Amino acid sequence: MADFRRRFWLCLALTPPVLLLSPMIQHGLELGDALRFRGDGLVLFALATVVYVYGGRPFLTSFLPELRNREPGMMTLIAVAISVAFFYSAAVTFGLQGEPLYWEVVTLIDVMLLGHWLEMRSVIGASRALEELVRLLPDAALKLDAQGNMQEVPVSSLQSGDRLLIRPGAKIPVDGAITEGESSFNEAMLTGESVPVLKKPGDLVIGGAINGSGAVTIEVRATGEKTYLSQVIEMVKQAQASRSRTQDVANRAAGWLTYIALIAGFGSLGFWLLAGQPYEFAVERMVTVMVIACPHALGLAVPLVVAVSTTLSAGNGLLIRERAAFERARDLTAAVFDKTGTLTEGRFGVSDIAVLANGNEAEELRFAASAESQSEHPIAQGIVAAAKERGIAVPRPANVRDITGEGIVAVVEGQEVGVVSPGYLIRLGRIIDDPRLRELQAQGKSVVVLLRAGEPRALFALADIVRPESREAVAQLKKLGISPIMLTGDAEGVAKAVSAELGIDEYIAEVLPDQKAAKIKQLRDRGLRVAMIGDGINDAPALVEADLGVAIGAGTDVAVESADVVLVRNDPRDVAAILGLSRATYAKIVQNLIWATAYNAVAIPMAAGITFGTGFMMTPALGAGLMSASTIIVAINAQLLRFYRKKIELTRPPALMTTRASYVKAR
Repeated sequence: MADFRRRFWLCLALTPPVLLLSPMIQHGLELGDALRFRGDGLVLFALATVVYVYGGRPFLTSFLPELRNREPGMMTLIAVAISVAFFYSAAVTFGLQGEPLYWEVVTLIDVMLLGHWLEMRSVIGASRALEELVRLLPDAALKLDAQGNMQEVPVSSLQSGDRLLIRPGAKIPVDGAITEGESSFNEAMLTGESVPVLKKPGDLVIGGAINGSGAVTIEVRATGEKTYLSQVIEMVKQAQASRSRTQDVANRAAGWLTYIALIAGFGSLGFWLLAGQPYEFAVERMVTVMVIACPHALGLAVPLVVAVSTTLSAGNGLLIRERAAFERARDLTAAVFDKTGTLTEGRFGVSDIAVLANGNEAEELRFAASAESQSEHPIAQGIVAAAKERGIAVPRPANVRDITGEGIVAVVEGQEVGVVSPGYLIRLGRIIDDPRLRELQAQGKSVVVLLRAGEPRALFALADIVRPESREAVAQLKKLGISPIMLTGDAEGVAKAVSAELGIDEYIAEVLPDQKAAKIKQLRDRGLRVAMIGDGINDAPALVEADLGVAIGAGTDVAVESADVVLVRNDPRDVAAILGLSRATYAKIVQNLIWATAYNAVAIPMAAGITFGTGFMMTPALGAGLMSASTIIVAINAQLLRFYRKKIELTRPPALMTTRASYVKAR
């Protein structure tokens, strides 16, 4: 890629003097003899030679393998076109009658260098996904010896059975089991679990997870390639290696154009020689065919549309990383969403409040948030966050007491307040006979009970908060004829409730992280063309396995690097926007390819001399002009894709509520 970039910039710098010194350009600009001087033809020849040799080298060296493999394509046609035009122009410079076409040679080389540079930039960097996975693991660990002394050692030196101290906030270096202490662990980047998981002695921990507020000691169980994270890395590698390559439409068209141009060019040379025409006339026919068949329009048909599409999407927060997959997105029939962090916000929050006695939601939430305000538990943080989002002032509690594993009790404004689990009340012989409790629990939500002066006052149901934009995203996909599917590791009840809320007809629940890629493969085996939308590291293999991998930008780096498209806004509605843009982009590509090939189908016979005897014969200069005109048409058509911006903006209407506070208020 760097080589094409260097060649492009140098050739581009030499292009203006070549254009200004070319007689055809001077005539078109009506400059007269203003730029003419003695020896200007030799200077023009020298500049064009540098561009031809240096800029054209990748094409001149690459078309030989195509010929050896009997698969002539774009490189062959480019090499033939620039060589015919250059050597014909050189012959004119040194005595042959005609018009030199150096300006055509250099502009053709410029366009091809730029097109190949842009193409390389769109596909490079696939291996970075694995680098981001490796970065999850720390380089060093705190190892404990038999006497309990602590020493910092490289992770690579760890063996099964070693004991490690994991401090609060530190990453787990390897897979292991807790031997001392307990803490909550954030495994969202590994398993998709939206709530930190509380673990105690005997429980397993995964390398790459982040420890919470408690220090723990673990015993190493797996290192190196045996760790969970290493297995995920291997799954990503295998998925990338098994991905099939799609043959580029432009290359196929260029291959046919190669045969047509070569046959027509040399055929016209032979025909006119046999017809008794002068040698100069026959050569001019051949040169005209080769020049008019130069793949300017064909070379720009795809790269220019892709460049416009990429710029347009980036300006709307839609980043295209893999061009081939993006173009395939036009045929998608299913969009699979990972629930946590994609359709939901990936945080524990209050989803329902059921008042049991006289009172109102705001008052009961104020007391519950006060009692929980000094706790670090995920449920407590969710209740406090709900109060803050509603603008409720939370009083300071007193005499806060923790009921281990059951809840919390405090004194708020002189009144004893408790936030406890329903199971705690059952063990005290107090049963809450309210159907709403069973309904909320059936949905897989965590439910706690607010007690005031010993009496149950309200139920608080907590779950992973559904994004307010998700419902509209699902509706937009259905309008496009794409079936939305939810994929989650959560229980059946949770998956069913979220799917019903969003209007998703099909969901796959209780999926382990290492099964996601297999589930995507099963959907593809059903004949579906699948897009996978996710943000977690556990989604990386599935993102690569899918026909199109779409990562939420705020997700982990590896998900971003494993995906074909990145959504910067964390807005699931952008999935419909990117799929619609893919269809519009492909339509422009097809239009450009049709024009480029149709133009050649008409122009090549005219260049070969089919109009002989009518009083009109196409010259190389006229052929070059027509070829340039076809390029301009292709460029203008590609720019028309910018009108799709309005459609993208319509997928994100500003009236939609985007804050949790306004969402709760509306409900």
